[in-house]
Amino acid sequence: MQYFLNGLRRHGSRWMLAVGVTLLSGCTTVGPDYTRPSLQVLDRWVQADDNRVRTDPADARRWWAAFQDPVLERLVKLALAQNIPLRVAGARVYEARARLGIAIGEQYPQVQQVVGSGTYNRESERAPSAPQRSAGADFDYRMAQVGATAVWEIDFWGRFRRAVESEDANFLSSIAAYENALVSLTGEVARTYVLIRTLEERQRIAVENVAVQKESLRIASARFQGGATSERDVQQALTQLYSTEASIPQIEASIRQARNGLCTLLGLPPRNLDDMLPESSGIPKAPTEVVVGIPADLLRRRPDIRSAELQAAAQCALIGVSKADLYPAFTLTGTFGFLASDVGRFHLSQIGSGASRTGSFGPAFTWNILNYGQITNSVRVQDARFQESIFAYQDTVLRAQQEVEDGLVGFLQAQLRVNRLEEAAAAAKRSADLALIQYREGATDYTTVLTAQQALLAQEDNLAVGQGDVPQNLIAVYRALGGGWEVRAGEGYLPSDITSAMGRRTDWGGLLAPAAVQPQTPRSLLTPDW
Repeated sequence: MQYFLNGLRRHGSRWMLAVGVTLLSGCTTVGPDYTRPSLQVLDRWVQADDNRVRTDPADARRWWAAFQDPVLERLVKLALAQNIPLRVAGARVYEARARLGIAIGEQYPQVQQVVGSGTYNRESERAPSAPQRSAGADFDYRMAQVGATAVWEIDFWGRFRRAVESEDANFLSSIAAYENALVSLTGEVARTYVLIRTLEERQRIAVENVAVQKESLRIASARFQGGATSERDVQQALTQLYSTEASIPQIEASIRQARNGLCTLLGLPPRNLDDMLPESSGIPKAPTEVVVGIPADLLRRRPDIRSAELQAAAQCALIGVSKADLYPAFTLTGTFGFLASDVGRFHLSQIGSGASRTGSFGPAFTWNILNYGQITNSVRVQDARFQESIFAYQDTVLRAQQEVEDGLVGFLQAQLRVNRLEEAAAAAKRSADLALIQYREGATDYTTVLTAQQALLAQEDNLAVGQGDVPQNLIAVYRALGGGWEVRAGEGYLPSDITSAMGRRTDWGGLLAPAAVQPQTPRSLLTPDW
C-alpha cells in the first residue's frame, strides 16, 4: 500500500492527465438521434379545382390588407404593440434562452468555488485522543483555511450534450409558440372587428325595419279609426313593432361585449373605442379569390407545426439524458488552498507560507447498479413521452390541413349563400312594399303585411350575417395557413421599454438584444453565457 502511495505521488499528475485524456477521447452520446416522423400530407387541396382557389405560393405576411380597411390595419398594429398574452409569449422566449444557457454551463466543471473559513475549536478532554496528548496540551485552538475547489463530471455518455439539445429545441419551440401567438392574435383581432361591423349592420337593419313597421302601425291605426278594419290589425302591428324593437337591445349588448373583447386584445381596459371605431362603412369586403399554396407549405409556415416538432425533438433528447444514468459517471475533482492553525508552535499568520499549502486531485466514478429498475423505467417514461409528442405532432399536421379545408369550403360556400340571400332580401323587400300598398288600398288584410314584414326582417338579417360569414371564413383560411407572424420577423420579442426594465433589474448580458434570440442567428452551443 505504501509503495502504491509513493508511486501515486511520483507519477500522479501524469497518470491523472492520461485518465482525463482517455475519458474525453472516449466520450459518446447515448440515446436516439431525432428524425422527423412520417406525416400524412395532402398532395393538393380538396377545393383546388375551384377557380377561386389559387395554389400559387401564398404570401400571407400581411393578409389583413386584403380587406383594404384602414381601421382594421390600425387595430392590428395596436394589438401587436400592446397585447398582453403576446408579451407573455415573448417573455417565455427569454426564459427559454436563459434555460439553454444553464444547460450549456453544465458541460463545464459543475463546481468551481473559492472557499474560506476561520474557526475556533474546543476539543473534549475526554475524547479518545485526549490520553495521547502530552501533559498540559491545549484543547483550544483556532484554524483558518482559504482555497479553491472544482468538480467536473465528464460528459462521457453525452448526458449534458443531450440536455443542451433538448433545451435548444425548447428555445426554438418557444419562438415558434410566440409566432403562433401572433397568428392567433391577428386572426382574433380581424374576427372581432368583422363581428362588430356585422352586428352594427344588423342593428342598422333592425332600426330601419322599426321605421317601416311604425309606418305600417300608423296606416293600421288610421284604417281602424276610419272603421275599415278591426282593432286586431292595430294589435298585430304593435306586436311586430315591439318584437323588432326588443331585438335591438340584444344586438347592442352583443356589440358592447364584442368591443370589450377587442379592448382586451388591444391591451386596454373596456372603453367605448369610438375614437378607434368610427362610424361603420359596412362589413369589410373580402376578395373573391384566395391564394393558399400547397399543403406541404404548412410544414414550414405554420408556427404551431414547427413548435410541435421541436417539442418532439426536445423530448427525444431527454431519452439520452435519462439513459446516461444507466452507465457510470466519471468525475475529476481538484482542490488547492492553504490551511494554518495556532496549535503548538504554529500560528495563523503562517497561512500564506508554502508549508501551509494543501490540495488534492484525482478521478472518481459512481455507478448506480442496484436501482431496482428505476433508471430503466425513467428511460421508458421519456420514451413514452417522446412517442406521445410524435403523435401530437402528427395530429397537429392533420388538424392544420383540416382547418384550411374547413376555412376554404366555408369561404367558397358563403359567397354562394350571399348571392342567394341578396336575391331573397330583394324579393322580401318587394313583397313587403306590395303588401303594404295593397293593405292601404284595402285589397288584402294586415296578416299579409305582417308576414311580409317578418320575412323582410329575417331575410335582411340573414343577409347581414351571411355577408359577415364571407370575411370570417377568409380570416379562418389565413389563420389556418399560419399567416401573420412574419410581420414581426427580426424584431425583439418584447418592447424596448420592457427589456430596458429587465436589463436594469437583472444582468442579462447580451441576451436581450434582438439578434441574440433570433432562430436564424448562428449560436455557439459550447460557449457559456457569462
